[in-house]
Amino acid sequence: MRVVGGRFAGRDLTSPRDFRVRPTAEHVRVAMLDLLAADLPGARVLDLFAGTGALGIEAISRGARSADFVEFRPSSLHALRANIALFRLRDRTRVFRRDALPFADALAADSYDLAFVDPPYGSRMLDRVIDRWRETRFSKVLAVEHAPDHDLPRGSKRLDFDAAAVTIYRM
Repeated sequence: MRVVGGRFAGRDLTSPRDFRVRPTAEHVRVAMLDLLAADLPGARVLDLFAGTGALGIEAISRGARSADFVEFRPSSLHALRANIALFRLRDRTRVFRRDALPFADALAADSYDLAFVDPPYGSRMLDRVIDRWRETRFSKVLAVEHAPDHDLPRGSKRLDFDAAAVTIYRM
């Protein structure tokens, strides 16, 4: 797995050896971040269910000011921290070792410019985060990756791929 755009393009990312981790495929990340290109310069980014941190790191690579990562699995946290160190991003990132749902529940309106959400496919955690976002608008833009057959509220844009879909919600 590697960063596909911006300042860090072509550089490899560390990945955990954990079958439960499903990193966002490169072609999905490319399409999602190309779609969000105008939102990235100077953005405060949240990466919920961060895993390796690929989405947040990719956002910084493309001009985001900072990224906060929320993850609780030890193997993912190890890879996430290794990636932050590898790209020398400690001064532009924060890592929260927490469950993403209570973290999202505690957010106030306009806490972030852009939030990425990529929970395990098939779980209802995504529905809960979207419901919370619709109540508080904790970010201006919410970008979610999900299974193509996951029934979600209509967003402003949806991209479909073979095994994944991305839905973008805007204020």
